[in-house]
Amino acid sequence: MTHELPEAMRAVAIARPGGPEVLEPGIHPVPLPGHGQILIRLAWAGVNRPDVLQRAGAYAPPPGASPLPGLEGAGHVAALGSGVTRWREGDAVCALLPGGGYADYALCDAAHALPIPPGMTLREAAGLPETVFTVWSNVVMRGRLRAGERFLVHGGSSGIGTTAIQIARALGARVFATAGSAEKCAACTALGAEWALDHREDDFVTAMRAEGGADVILDMVGGGYIPRNVNALADDGRLVQIAFLTGPRAELNFAEVMVRRLTITGSTLRPQSALAKARIADEVERHVWPMIAAGHLRPVIDGDFALEDAAGAHRRMEGGGHIGKIVLRVAGG
Repeated sequence: MTHELPEAMRAVAIARPGGPEVLEPGIHPVPLPGHGQILIRLAWAGVNRPDVLQRAGAYAPPPGASPLPGLEGAGHVAALGSGVTRWREGDAVCALLPGGGYADYALCDAAHALPIPPGMTLREAAGLPETVFTVWSNVVMRGRLRAGERFLVHGGSSGIGTTAIQIARALGARVFATAGSAEKCAACTALGAEWALDHREDDFVTAMRAEGGADVILDMVGGGYIPRNVNALADDGRLVQIAFLTGPRAELNFAEVMVRRLTITGSTLRPQSALAKARIADEVERHVWPMIAAGHLRPVIDGDFALEDAAGAHRRMEGGGHIGKIVLRVAGG
């Protein structure tokens, strides 16, 4: 380290499982990087659905991770652990974090950080890692989406959804979406979806079958959507499940899966190994960063909240009115 780090920092902790009110700003020790890690002085931090689940007591951090919420952020490298060769102190980075993003400083594996794309602000970049890692690893690495295929994303106006629409379009796929209001559907079509259906009023199965069925579906709803998604798939289609907003259980006729050669897969990002996340980071930098440089992808930012008002950010997310990403203003810039 070429300069001395402070001993304490501002951070927001989860006092106990519960609603947004259990998010408590306070003073915590600054963590120090271990072998292969970097310490980032955060300017902005992303807010994601897993943070809400962790706050509610339904998504525990993996062993060794910070108990503080926050899975992504952007800022500058403040210190290097042993064995780190790519980064230097002062480098501007955005990073996938194992936790700890609701703070002035956060640790991450050096291989899980990426340079800020040219022309992008730290505020925008803070909303990239969790979404692009999730979308690329699931839609492309697991779902094998290719140019010319039909892609359906549920929750198209969410941070994941807005990212998935843009990446799928950049790959040359035909893109369709569902969302929860006319305004949200309009946001999806503005990003490149051919159509977006209000799930409260329209049947996506009928609409998707009229297009020939979906080759890939990205779903975070689960529950009763699971058999409907199977019905909406084309033969040889792939259903990729990344969350269960309405529950993980459903009754399904697997004869249809067999006869139509369907694939049902999915993943969660946070529990994966450091090596697996490093491989995703490499793919993202090689394939998604050029999409950003070409103007095909830009984070959609719904709004920002001060770090001390993380509870307000969670209320905004749980209220369901947001379009795109919500970020926390840690130091600005």
